[in-house]
Amino acid sequence: MRKYWVLPLIVVLLLECKENVTGENPSIFISVKDGAADAPLDGRLLLMFSNNPEQEPRFQINSGLNTQLIFGMNVEGIQAGEPISFDPQALGFPYENLGMIPPGTYQVQALLHVYETFNLSTGHQVKLPMDNGEGQQWNRSPGNLYSTPVSVQVGPDGIPSLELTLDQKIPPITPPEDTEWIRHIRIKSEKLSEFWGRDMYLGAHVLLPKGFEEHPEARYPLMIFHGHFPSDFGGFRTTPPDPNLEPEYSARFGVEGYNIIQQQEAYDFYKRWNEPDFPRFLIIEIQHPTPYYDDSYAVNSASQGPYGDAITHELIPYIEKEFRGLGEGWARFLYGGSTGGWEALAVQVKYPEEYNGCFAACPDPIDFRAYCLTNIYEDDNAYWYESDHKQLEVPAHRDYLGHISSTVREENQLELVLGDKSRSGQQWDIWEATYSPQGDDGYPRRIWDKSSGAIDKEVARYWQENYDLRYILERDWEKLGPSLRGKIHIYCGDMDNYYLNNAVYLMEDFLESTTDPYYEGEVLYGDRAEHCWNGDPELPNHLSRLRYNSMYVPKIMERIRKSAPAGADLSSWRYK
Repeated sequence: MRKYWVLPLIVVLLLECKENVTGENPSIFISVKDGAADAPLDGRLLLMFSNNPEQEPRFQINSGLNTQLIFGMNVEGIQAGEPISFDPQALGFPYENLGMIPPGTYQVQALLHVYETFNLSTGHQVKLPMDNGEGQQWNRSPGNLYSTPVSVQVGPDGIPSLELTLDQKIPPITPPEDTEWIRHIRIKSEKLSEFWGRDMYLGAHVLLPKGFEEHPEARYPLMIFHGHFPSDFGGFRTTPPDPNLEPEYSARFGVEGYNIIQQQEAYDFYKRWNEPDFPRFLIIEIQHPTPYYDDSYAVNSASQGPYGDAITHELIPYIEKEFRGLGEGWARFLYGGSTGGWEALAVQVKYPEEYNGCFAACPDPIDFRAYCLTNIYEDDNAYWYESDHKQLEVPAHRDYLGHISSTVREENQLELVLGDKSRSGQQWDIWEATYSPQGDDGYPRRIWDKSSGAIDKEVARYWQENYDLRYILERDWEKLGPSLRGKIHIYCGDMDNYYLNNAVYLMEDFLESTTDPYYEGEVLYGDRAEHCWNGDPELPNHLSRLRYNSMYVPKIMERIRKSAPAGADLSSWRYK
């Protein structure tokens, strides 16, 4: 579940507040500054209002209780200097249109999320936002245009007429540099390039083991840490915490100085990585953003292309060749949490012989009978519980005490504001972009109507046959079981913020029922633990979530001991 750097161009914002007030139909014109674009632009035009001046409005949009206001509309062929009238009835969040904004003083900002045109191998032409090194974040994506926030007074009669100019451009991101310990690779994927009709790339950050240069004879097992887009290898630091770092309070965990704790944990991992008895591994974090999200979900998809095959058959072998990996399925292990938890399990299921174990923490829904709180096969609507005489919305997010901060309808409304046709770059849309069949227009088919919540049962059946991991395991256990025995490990808090534990319960029911063979893995739950609990019953979640890269190593070593084939190299990488 969900998601760098800016050096702004110093340019001028043109905004004029006219005296006439236009009430529910304000005249708002937005234009691109002359010289800011070399060609006409397509994209999603976003207009934001915020009554909190501490940050730019573009950094204050979310589905929670502290969100600010946003409105969106599609634009095509915007020419520099030509004003576009912002549709006063354009869908907004949390207010549905501009006429509903209450009186007050607001900071106003506009942003154009730029789309590119792709000519897919399926014969479709689609317009989507290309990732530009930031991990599909609309408010930070290089090349996007935006305006400087300006104060506007909304009165009892509505919004005054405005003229805004998009005169700033988010600059390119500087890629991270190689170090003694961490290397960065980027390769062109032939499989993805063919699908998308343009060059497409995969990347990875590679953590090298101690003694890598001194032991050229060694060949190493590979640990693959799945998750959201990593700007660099995380959780590894060669120096103690910065003594001048001002402590920051984590409201999520109720912990003071969590930033210092994070630096200390990263340094402690570096020290463990160098201990004489620590097994020598390669660890990688993959960069595989798509035009739909900050990562691909690591499987083949009708609308996103063959990311599963590209990662498993192009990227992984390249890394193993470059950095002396053992290069065999028994020596590859998958782990991750949330999105990464789903990916770890899905990749293990889809490629059972290519990997030797997955450790899936708080995975995204792995049984679509519990697609969070919706059963997509039996429920008719994803937004409302069935009732003859009352309306009750389906929750989307809670804390460990059950306090709710957003609903499924609200989160989908925000996504629809950020982009139609599954183009928001957010959570529900990427599930759709990954799991759905491709529509006649080349975009993913909706699992439900984005406005009403009515579920499309034909799409649900497609999801079931192709991406419902529990269903696939149960359907194909006779074939998959022998290859997956001992490889499946799942961990989840029983108060997961997104109700992901419900699907884990259903998966556990099936796994514990297996015979010929019995699955021989484990499913564990954290008492009152929220999202990102990853299987450590001794440490609090705010610490265990920082130890992914070392906490599963003992389990991996036990797996290698039990399953390595005869003649396998079990020694060259065990040097002191």
